[in-house]
Amino acid sequence: MALRNKFFLSGILIILSISLQGYVRNEKFKTDTDIFTNTNGGEGGKIIRITTLNSSGEGSFWEAASMTGPRIIVFEVGGVIDLKKENIIINEPFITIAGQTAPSPGITFIRGGIYISTHDVIIQHIMVRPGDTGESKKSGWEPDGITTTGANAYNILIDHCSVTWSVDENISASGPYVIEPESTSHRVIISNCLIAEGLSHSTHSSGEHSKGSLIMDNCREITVIRNLYAHNNQRNPYYKTAATGIIANNLVYNPGEFAIRTHWVKSEWEGLPVPPPAKISIIGNVLIPGQNTRTDAFIIGDHAELFMKSNLINDNKTNIPLSSGTFIEIKNPPIWYDDLEIIDTEKVTEYVLSHAGARPAFRDPIDQRIIKSVKEKTGKIIDSQEEVGGYPTYEPVYRELKIPVDNVQKWLTEMAEEVE
Repeated sequence: MALRNKFFLSGILIILSISLQGYVRNEKFKTDTDIFTNTNGGEGGKIIRITTLNSSGEGSFWEAASMTGPRIIVFEVGGVIDLKKENIIINEPFITIAGQTAPSPGITFIRGGIYISTHDVIIQHIMVRPGDTGESKKSGWEPDGITTTGANAYNILIDHCSVTWSVDENISASGPYVIEPESTSHRVIISNCLIAEGLSHSTHSSGEHSKGSLIMDNCREITVIRNLYAHNNQRNPYYKTAATGIIANNLVYNPGEFAIRTHWVKSEWEGLPVPPPAKISIIGNVLIPGQNTRTDAFIIGDHAELFMKSNLINDNKTNIPLSSGTFIEIKNPPIWYDDLEIIDTEKVTEYVLSHAGARPAFRDPIDQRIIKSVKEKTGKIIDSQEEVGGYPTYEPVYRELKIPVDNVQKWLTEMAEEVE
């Protein structure tokens, strides 16, 4: 529980607990807080130092991610790691990726994504920007930014990351969803992230595919909280049938066709029993329409049981309705956690713009531009990273870390506070 008290509570559980507090404290909705806290990652494990920006080899991130046993990955170098169209697969559990330890400009992964197929994983304070790698449209290059996949992907925290320019989704949770619920990702938290500019008419084989976050059918206990979604055509986020989770205190700017959505794709379940509905608590989210926004509603539900409270549309010049669809609106949250507190909806925009992303105190030019576009209500959905300056090129910066023998978690928390 130490990691919850130090890492997680500092970014998620602030003292602004308003009108929803009755639901939080009501025993009827109380859930084991370990499910929400979900992991200590690699706490107590060996310290692995990243000393090179090479995509593989000695001292590289790829080498560290592939090691076995509990481990905490720290960075003695800052800059860009070019994955060269090879996605990183994390399949060894009990790992903490502490991007806050990197010197400015921090760590940015380009031309590839990070795929998590194991449990007890913490990823914090990194930037992932896959992009189209210069490939032609519809060529089949389809990376996610960060995704969890399969039955072994559980107890995962993705916090304070900046993920942009993905061709599939920026951040997602998935698995072989039509087999059984136990085959998919579960107990995943996506918090304080900047999830933006999913590429639209790019290299995805299906054509248009600008997407924020997909929570696949049967993924359970997926919490999406205090993130910025900006300039994604769809999936801001999108929960499919039989998924469960919480969507709270997110800021959604300039979605295209859909902002928050639940949906059952019947053709994918042909010949199978009708799956149960999605069950989602949707609380305290804010929509700001932009130049690409043409959604029929802020929240669109289908084959779902939704608890909705204190959601808001700002600057609603086109009279977008708050919700639409064939969902069942329920009176009590179908999923909640005893120690989860909610920001007043009126404060969400300011909070998210100040806190979301990999390094809010030292944003790179890409994050600065995206935050500015939200504040000034500018910007648009893009087809390529080349429309907004292209891949970053930072000079490597090196710094030897002095890591304490004791209280490593306290040290990591203090490092996080410096960049937040």
